[in-house]
Amino acid sequence: MIGLLQRVSEASVYADGELVGCIDQGLLVFVGIEREDTKAIAARLLERILAYRVFADDSGRMNLSVRDVAGGLLLVPQFTLVADTRKGARPSFSHAASPELGRELFTEILAQAKQCYEPVAAGMFGADMQISLLNDGPVTFWLQVSATD
Repeated sequence: MIGLLQRVSEASVYADGELVGCIDQGLLVFVGIEREDTKAIAARLLERILAYRVFADDSGRMNLSVRDVAGGLLLVPQFTLVADTRKGARPSFSHAASPELGRELFTEILAQAKQCYEPVAAGMFGADMQISLLNDGPVTFWLQVSATD
C-alpha cells in the first residue's frame, strides 16, 4: 500500500462539483492500493502516516507529526500511484488492487483513521475528483508498506 503524503496549509477535494472533504494545515495523503494489500497493511500505513515527522519544531527541523501539530488528515484514493511506469509510453496497472479490494481497503483505512484521529476528511472512491491544495514547503513523501514491513 502506498501513501503519497503532502504537507499542506490547506487542501480540499470535490466530486461531481460538490465539496466532499477539506482540511486546513495537515496532511493530504493519496492512497494507492495494491492487489497484495490487506487490512493489516492498511493499519500499518495509517500508523506510519500519523507518526511521520514532517512538520517543523521550534528549531525549524522536521521533527513533529500531524498528531503533534493537531493537523488535519485528508485521505484520497488514487489507483494511479501503483502504476508500473518502467517500460513503454503507457502505464501498466497489473499491481493495482481490484476495484472491490481497493474500495474495501480504502474504506478500512478511512474508518481506522476516524476511530483514532480527528479531523479526518476523505475523497470518494471511484469518483472523478478535483483536488486543490497549497503544498507547504513543498514537502512530499512516498511511504510504501508491504506484508514484509
